[in-house]
Amino acid sequence: MRVLAIASAGGHWVQLLRLLPAFEENEIVFVSTHKSFSQTVKNCPFYVIPDANRWNKLKLLKVCFCVLGLLYIIKPDVIITTGAAPGLMAVIAGRLLGAKTIWIDSIANVEKLSLSGRIALLFANRTYTQWPDLATSKIKYKGSVIG
Repeated sequence: MRVLAIASAGGHWVQLLRLLPAFEENEIVFVSTHKSFSQTVKNCPFYVIPDANRWNKLKLLKVCFCVLGLLYIIKPDVIITTGAAPGLMAVIAGRLLGAKTIWIDSIANVEKLSLSGRIALLFANRTYTQWPDLATSKIKYKGSVIG
């Protein structure tokens, strides 16, 4: 199975890397917003895309086209992300293109899902929180990836 693992810089990337053991038996392709991150996943294909946020709509559009292009090239069976905007774009586009999609909301979101997480909930096949108090029938809790 081909897994596309995508996350923005910082905590999103750290949390995504913590999930690697779950996908050992699969072909994993990584996507992030910093070229230097390729050094942390040396044995896997790695692509760089621009970062964006909700305050820069033009950049979001650029990220969307970059993600669509990568999905066309990679053709993942599964897309997994810990956020933020690039991961959300991948979940939306991937779901529309027939990939299974998994959103894992950042552990930083203690009181409610992030805005991206709330949008991902509409598109992702599975949405996870890292806090038991945020679990619902649609948002699953299976533990945290940090700690």
